[in-house]
Amino acid sequence: MNDQMTASDIKKIEEEIEYRKITLRPKLLEDLKEARAQGDLSENFEYYAAKRANNKNNSRIRYLERMIGTAQIIEDDSKDDEVGINNWVTIYIEEDDAEETYKIVTPIRANSLKGFISIESPLGKALLKHKVGDKVEVKVNDSYSYIAEIRDLDSSTDDSEDEISSY
Repeated sequence: MNDQMTASDIKKIEEEIEYRKITLRPKLLEDLKEARAQGDLSENFEYYAAKRANNKNNSRIRYLERMIGTAQIIEDDSKDDEVGINNWVTIYIEEDDAEETYKIVTPIRANSLKGFISIESPLGKALLKHKVGDKVEVKVNDSYSYIAEIRDLDSSTDDSEDEISSY
């Protein structure tokens, strides 16, 4: 499966890999070496904690490298007045009588707790390339959909502070 990513996503992943290899890995290896030097490894909590931290870092590096290797690079070709990647969109859902605001992001930056909705989610797919005032059908599954009206669009944001999702 190829993950859809922007060039900015790739750059952010490469920066994290570089940090983990050049800065974090040597520190974790030094911590492991110091803990090992304390003697009896059978009851050495520091050794096991250092080993676990080192293994977690190496696992994250492999995960990020695989993500880059399978990435499908996409570009946001939406117009300024259309919903696109990294836009904040305010929608009104009549069925719930609720107004909600979401940021439309690539799947690796999705985080529903922060209101970051993937372009591959039903809502993200429905909103892309639509304009303020448009009503879109959000098809959740074969038996349920709802209508969302786009009320506001902020396309002035960037993704430099957004985090790449964990595993």
